[in-house]
Order: sequence, then C-alpha cells, then structure tokens
Amino acid sequence: MDIEVIPLSQLQTDTPGLLTKCCDSGQTVVVELPDHRLVAIQPLEADDEDDSLVSDLIETNPSFRALIEKSAASPRKPFAAKASAIPSR
Repeated sequence: MDIEVIPLSQLQTDTPGLLTKCCDSGQTVVVELPDHRLVAIQPLEADDEDDSLVSDLIETNPSFRALIEKSAASPRKPFAAKASAIPSR
C-alpha cells in the first residue's frame, strides 16, 4: 500500500477532505511539519480486532479507558425519527 507524504499546508487547506480520503482509501498519510518532523495519520477500523493502536490505548491510557467505561455504562437513547421522515399510509 502506498503512503502519501504531504506538507502541513495541504492538511490545513482541506482537513475534512483529506481525512475522509484517508478513511475511505485505508491509506496512511504522512504529514511533514515545517521543522521536517513527520506525523502519520492512519484510519482505524472500530471492528478490527487486530488493531494494536486501539488495544494499546485501552491498555495504557487510563483516561481513554475511563471514557470507554463511561460510554459503556451510560444508557442508550433511541434515535428519534422526524415526523416528515415517516411515510404516511
């Protein structure tokens, strides 16, 4: 799989578009900062059991783990359908 290297200015120009492209393609994007350091952006699949980054976050980051536990313990609210979205019979 190819890795695209872009300057920070390109990320700043169209952040939502670039992130969407990254997620849709599954391609890692490397951003070169003005001081020539590099930062990688890669899509994560929520249902990917082999995703070591998410596992590492859960294992090593207490704040992230607390956020997951809080989310799991909170009640789920049903989606409210808009009145105009429900077809009449």
